[in-house]
Amino acid sequence: MTSAAITSETRSAPNYDFLFLLLSIAAAAVLSALVLLDGHPLSSALILGGFGLGAAFLKFEFSYTASWRRFLARGEASGLIGGLIVIAVAALIIVPVAALAPGYGGAIAPIGPSLIIGAFTFGIGMQLANGCGSGTLYTAGGGSGRMLITLAFFIVGSVFGSLSLPAFLRLGGIDPVLAADYLGPWGGLVLTLGTIAAVAAVIAFIARKRGANFVPSRGYVVGGIVIGVLCVGVFLAGGHPWSVTFGYTVWGGKLASLMGFDLTQAEFWTWEGPKRALRDSVLSDTSSLTDFGMIFGAMAMAAASKPFARTAWPPVKSLLAAALGGLIMGWGARIGFGCNIGAFIGGVASGSLHGWIWFVMALGGSLIGIRLRPLFGLSKD
Repeated sequence: MTSAAITSETRSAPNYDFLFLLLSIAAAAVLSALVLLDGHPLSSALILGGFGLGAAFLKFEFSYTASWRRFLARGEASGLIGGLIVIAVAALIIVPVAALAPGYGGAIAPIGPSLIIGAFTFGIGMQLANGCGSGTLYTAGGGSGRMLITLAFFIVGSVFGSLSLPAFLRLGGIDPVLAADYLGPWGGLVLTLGTIAAVAAVIAFIARKRGANFVPSRGYVVGGIVIGVLCVGVFLAGGHPWSVTFGYTVWGGKLASLMGFDLTQAEFWTWEGPKRALRDSVLSDTSSLTDFGMIFGAMAMAAASKPFARTAWPPVKSLLAAALGGLIMGWGARIGFGCNIGAFIGGVASGSLHGWIWFVMALGGSLIGIRLRPLFGLSKD
């Protein structure tokens, strides 16, 4: 074959994967139809919201793990500030609606050893896995075999975390601190937006001192706004801020039950929410619905832009880091009341102090994770 023929064939090859694009859209449509037939239109909205989130994260290459690593390793802060845009947009609705509207609530959690240890541990795991709660979903949906391993071990770690959480809660702590409880819904919103702006200013100052960029790219600005709006949509449909990792815990609990393990006597699984989630269909769990939607949305976006999942598997050491990171993240997320989505974005966007504490501790854990990455053949930045 001549070089001209090869060039012509390359140009005529589709830059999308029709089969996987069709499968991902069909899967989301079927799942939406199932919950609609069951009389839950808002549950269908959660699937569609998750679909949009998966597509948006992949389209705008919105990575919390990589942006945190770039900031810690070399001071690059554009991605980190882009992530704060998501929270600011979401907070505009979540703070006042959670305080004023019956049936709605924010993401809140007590402040104590459980939060601190869980967040720090999660930070280590996210750098080893090269993905966080949302990152694991959208990259797995986008065709990453490595992240499928991370997801599997994330689920396992979540179950172990569910068994550990009651003991950590008994270590003590203080009740949740919510801005709206002290300043009312609008004062709480002003304080929340003010703290986001102040943190962004501190991050920008550090970046300038290190001679690094701190101005978000157009992708991070537009992506931050789009993802923030989608977070609001998920909040309005589900009655609470977007959550990722509780869905993993539910999946793990159901799989453990199918394998013959009796979780019904474990303390965590006797609490009302987990008990109901373990007993009922996975399609009744709001976190699971958005998780499924996110996987299908990322799959659709990946398939719409290139042939799907045709990349070589990484080295064994990298796969080991994926498994270890997933296991650590799963345990840390359950101990620390969520991941970068449920605890950080959801917490701060609700005006809850625990969200900022989670962020600081997870950043500290990320420093350790970054230093461990070379042991598994991964770069520090």
